[in-house]
Amino acid sequence: MDYSKIITIDPAIRSGKPCIRGMRITVGDVLEYLGGGMSISEILADFPYLTEEDIRACLAYAGDRERRLHTIPPAA
Repeated sequence: MDYSKIITIDPAIRSGKPCIRGMRITVGDVLEYLGGGMSISEILADFPYLTEEDIRACLAYAGDRERRLHTIPPAA
């Protein structure tokens, strides 16, 4: 998934944390909700301005970030 139009990073919003479409809800917020047991439908009910695509973009972003963290060679 190309999440580049959904996940935005702006130093003026939430101290530069990755956010959804320039809003104040972060990728980390969504991941915490999912990790805490909320379903996608529960998140969408609580945050009606989000879409299922937004949530999937958060998951794709987190997956890419995790992959990048584990493919960077250790410092010499």
